[in-house]
Amino acid sequence: MENNRKYNVIDLFAGCGGLTDGFEQTGKYNTLACLEWEKKPCETLSKRLTNKWGIDGEKIVLRFDIQRTYELFYGWNDTDYGQNNGLCSLIGDKSIDLIIGGPPCQAYSIAGRIRDENRMNDDYRNFLFESYLEVVDKFRPKVFVFENVEGLLSASPGGISIVDRITKAFSEIGYEITDNLRQLALLDCSKFGIPQSRKRLIILGVNRELIEEEPQVALYDFYEVIIKKYLTKEVNTVRHAIGNMPKMFPLDSPQKINGKLFSHTYDRNQEFLNNLPRTQSQRDISIFKLLTEDIETGRNEYIKTDKLKELYTKVTGRNSNVHKYHVLRWDKPSNTIPAHLYKDGLRHIHPDSNQARTITIREAAKLQTFEDDFEFLGSQQDQYKMIGNAVPPLFAKKIALATNEFIEKYYGKILHKEIRFSRVGQS
Repeated sequence: MENNRKYNVIDLFAGCGGLTDGFEQTGKYNTLACLEWEKKPCETLSKRLTNKWGIDGEKIVLRFDIQRTYELFYGWNDTDYGQNNGLCSLIGDKSIDLIIGGPPCQAYSIAGRIRDENRMNDDYRNFLFESYLEVVDKFRPKVFVFENVEGLLSASPGGISIVDRITKAFSEIGYEITDNLRQLALLDCSKFGIPQSRKRLIILGVNRELIEEEPQVALYDFYEVIIKKYLTKEVNTVRHAIGNMPKMFPLDSPQKINGKLFSHTYDRNQEFLNNLPRTQSQRDISIFKLLTEDIETGRNEYIKTDKLKELYTKVTGRNSNVHKYHVLRWDKPSNTIPAHLYKDGLRHIHPDSNQARTITIREAAKLQTFEDDFEFLGSQQDQYKMIGNAVPPLFAKKIALATNEFIEKYYGKILHKEIRFSRVGQS
């Protein structure tokens, strides 16, 4: 029997909606609720759901702190988050097939641990997975998709592996994840057509009570067979993503337009949303020109880490544990687009020496595979941050298609039974 049902989804830690947008693009899911605590990502996601997908964003995007789980379920009245009847009231009697999302990755990231003097051991975000788990336990979906960074595999706050904590905690509520996360669940987005080197853990969890196969066998099938159908033969590059974007050249001196200072030209009538150039100092512009010309001419004096660190110290008088500069290469995927991009763009320098600048918000979004009609709200910093925090929508779409195939394959009898019951109830 063919199953035309759309699967009901809740998105936790939704951000501006990279995961949800990819799932919606498949036409196979029904987004019932999205939870996020930051204001501008919530506004961005709400507008996108309403304008693009015909979903009442104001109703289903809940801005609240997931750690206050009881209030999340049953309602809150808060000076910061406003008033809401809660997640249970919003969902009503609908069954949840799938929960998606991933806690903030900063506590697990290797870069974060390098920067933090206590290696992020005291960061509360280490344990936000516990709140995710409480929502899974409350709504008992067939499966969940838990997304995070590679650093989660080696994170051990308090000397106890996060992987061990997560595996044990989900097992105790009746869900199983693969026992070989590093080999199976660590996926390279560039192999799925994303023009960016970005490794991410995609942890699929299955409800042991409902699945029709031994869980580890089914999970192995998901990673080794189903998801590999969505790999691409050719790698997409920076040129594919932003090669046709408007060019922006450095000005002889900064100009103020409508109260904003610009260091580069730009076309105010251009068709692209969120594509204002970042204001760069003359010092940085000269460095960008030096580094991009170094690559264009084949001189390659500054392609090694030690030389880049030496240059940074020379021009700033400061030392850094990691090299601060990186020029994107036209014919390779970009390096990872991070949330840190909101602070500076020194590691995402545009490859054209004539432009001598870092990438714009829209260029970052295109490297993340956001569609051109996806509008980001808030300040320039808000927009860079939410883009860097997001799951690339094209990657999310492929995960969504693979998950849909998995659910239909391993929960088929349950699905058919649910469809028959719903049809009887409607008659």
